[in-house]
Amino acid sequence: MKLSTKGRYAVMAMADLAYHCNGSPVTLAAVAERQEISLSYLEQLFGKLRRGGLVKSVRGPGGGYMLSRDASLLRVSDIILAVNEHIKTTRCADGGSSGCQTDKSRCLTHDLWRELSNQIFLYLSSVSLADICEGRVLGTSGLFFNGGRTERTTAAQ
Repeated sequence: MKLSTKGRYAVMAMADLAYHCNGSPVTLAAVAERQEISLSYLEQLFGKLRRGGLVKSVRGPGGGYMLSRDASLLRVSDIILAVNEHIKTTRCADGGSSGCQTDKSRCLTHDLWRELSNQIFLYLSSVSLADICEGRVLGTSGLFFNGGRTERTTAAQ
């Protein structure tokens, strides 16, 4: 899967904002310090998030950023798309009918990887910032894959 730091950092910063907002603006400097992300990089990301309608800026003393709507209405997929990140598991060009093989055909596993991308997008569309802040992300299965074996985990781990 190809998800760069741009998408991951945007989600981390938005989750931090949702967690610390409490009805008042949060400075990007505070988010940068807590999340250990460069302030200049956050400024670029928040420009895109603002243009995407996910955050609003408040100027002046006590200013900063706030979520544009309730955290339960903001999905992780919205954040990733707002910063122009794409969830892609194939080598093929997005939207193209030709494949990644030298003869422009699709590889035998193309549909497998394409469906994985769809499933990842569906999952990220099902998770809100509120879910992240309230620790509801693990899901109901409690299973994860670890070094060739599947293990059961608890929320405490």
